[in-house]
Amino acid sequence: GVRIEYDTFGKPDAPALLLIMGLGGQMIYWDEEFCAQLAASGHHVIRFDNRDVGLSTHFDHAGVPSSIDAKEARKGASSRIPYTLEDMADDAFGLLDALHIGRAHVFGTSMGGMIAQIMALSRPARLLSLISMSSSTGNPGLSFLKAEDPGVTVEPEPMEREANIDFTVRGLGMLAGRGFPFDEEGVRILVARAYDRAFYPEGRWRQLAAVIAAPSRKEALASLKIPTLVIHGDDDVLVPLAHGKDTAESIPDADLLVIAGMGHDLPRQVWPRIVSAVAAHTTRAGQLQSRSAQ
Repeated sequence: GVRIEYDTFGKPDAPALLLIMGLGGQMIYWDEEFCAQLAASGHHVIRFDNRDVGLSTHFDHAGVPSSIDAKEARKGASSRIPYTLEDMADDAFGLLDALHIGRAHVFGTSMGGMIAQIMALSRPARLLSLISMSSSTGNPGLSFLKAEDPGVTVEPEPMEREANIDFTVRGLGMLAGRGFPFDEEGVRILVARAYDRAFYPEGRWRQLAAVIAAPSRKEALASLKIPTLVIHGDDDVLVPLAHGKDTAESIPDADLLVIAGMGHDLPRQVWPRIVSAVAAHTTRAGQLQSRSAQ
């Protein structure tokens, strides 16, 4: 009963590359030009709105869970939250099924990287490879940026269009890495487009509850035999680099690409490097698959 909005780039007969966006992010946060570059490097690129964001199904009936509900769900009381990251992973598999794609390279960023990891763990035969960017294993020994951390200003999110756009642009600017100029004008255009396309902040809180409730994947990831590329910026204040290193160390033979100066964002200046790394990774993964099949 979940409707998933999606679009595609590139030739349908090329190896599928499924892009999974992070918390509260609509699929348009995967820039069209970036997607086109990935397609030009030899992929059939698919981007989509996760449940509860953009034009995919909104869970209005579910209400907004509290942080206590999410923490209780992490202890095993999953009924305290509307859905889990596993449910969101099932959505992604459902989209691949609807597109008649048996196997795909899966590229997730932030929360999307967590969903991609769960996809790899739950149905490894469906993944050609895994790419986890700016994400985490959920290792409880590592910390994320918190509201009470020094320098963090907490203010209520305004609902009115212009005020909300200003608020969101400021927040994204805080998360951007200091190694590249922050494209405030371009980000403002994108944020305004997202607001007009589907402004729905309630869904973000339900997604956040699913993230908080998710148990650590660190030990389980040690069993993966899927070619994996981990990408992380060394100036990520929201999900610090330690999370990327932990992810790469947890997955056997994973490659780690650390991008100097990148934060919890995807600046245009790093696109060529990431596209090149992804293309090299998926090519190697395809070669490994061919050898194992012979």
